Amino acid sequence: MRRKITIRVVNGLQPGETIWDEVVKGFGARRQKEAVSYILKTRFRGRQKLITIGRHGSPWTPDTARKEAQRLLVLLEQGIDPVEKKRQERAKESVEALWKQFDEEHVEKLKERTRQEYRRLFRQYVLPSMGKKPLADVSRDDVVSLHRKLKDKPRTANFCLSVLSKFMNWAETKGYRQQYSNPVRGIRKYPENRRERFLSQEELKALSQALDEKLRERNDIYVVAAIRLLILTGARLNEILTLKWEHVDLERGLLLLPDSKTGRKVIVLNEAACKVLLELPRQKGNPYVICGHKKGQHLVNLQKPWRRIRKRAGLEDVRIHDLRHTFASLAARKGGSLPKVGALLDHSQIQTTQRYAHLIADDIRQLADAVGDQIGTILFNADETARKEMEDAG
Repeated sequence: MRRKITIRVVNGLQPGETIWDEVVKGFGARRQKEAVSYILKTRFRGRQKLITIGRHGSPWTPDTARKEAQRLLVLLEQGIDPVEKKRQERAKESVEALWKQFDEEHVEKLKERTRQEYRRLFRQYVLPSMGKKPLADVSRDDVVSLHRKLKDKPRTANFCLSVLSKFMNWAETKGYRQQYSNPVRGIRKYPENRRERFLSQEELKALSQALDEKLRERNDIYVVAAIRLLILTGARLNEILTLKWEHVDLERGLLLLPDSKTGRKVIVLNEAACKVLLELPRQKGNPYVICGHKKGQHLVNLQKPWRRIRKRAGLEDVRIHDLRHTFASLAARKGGSLPKVGALLDHSQIQTTQRYAHLIADDIRQLADAVGDQIGTILFNADETARKEMEDAG
């Protein structure tokens, strides 16, 4: 369908509909879901070429987009590929300038916590190190230098590598760097010493006592409930803090989370966790289970009260995340296989659960020893009886 593209025509486009201009051949507008984009379809060096001019809205209107289409057609007639020319111009821009585009196209689609971490790492480490440098000129030495500066923070250093690698791969797909030129490739990450801290039964008792005292003194019912749910479910901190009552199914003993670190997730509640939820008061107008200080909001900072509680319990080296490790370690010691423990914790990779393998092995050895003791007692008693009989006969 060809007709002059106007504001009225653009506003009337239905999802999936494309209209072609009757004034400039090949100039068109199409609506995908909601947004309308202006496009130019033509031939260049014998091949069909589709160029996206931009989305409807400032600066692109039917008139400005039509003028841009005419400019592009002139370049194509001169044998100049405007898309490649634009890519070459963009490749000369700084890391900081192109990060903004990467942020819009990639980072913005990540989960909130990951998005925040990407932006923090870029702002705090990448920007001061290479932000003003042209993206195409960033070398392996530049990346190695940044990585070495962070050697005292191995996890941060390694995550910086991962973020930079994704940024450079994106730049290659956009044509802002040559293919296979990622300067991160081949740089070895620092070994990360994963800390395994599990609470013993005595430590759990000390923590329980500290939580009870916290309730009696200040009645921080939501703080205490959050900590109890963390250790009773093995859930991640953000999953408990942002939990809404609409996602709690006490009848079936489930938490039906619509979104977590790994997507949709179901947490099976044990009887103790159900008891915590049943006894927790609901605040009118607040959809969250763990209510915060602001009306209608959830608790946002558990670290400060946790530091006071762990100090009282004599557990000052215990992090909140160690409560999740404790849940997993108990599950492993109770005979849970690695796949089952991984399912409880919602691990996407078996390697993550592998850290609890030695606990399962310990449990298997204890079982083997118990069986061996019972069978050994029978066998050795029988041998001893036979020996005595032979001695008496002799």
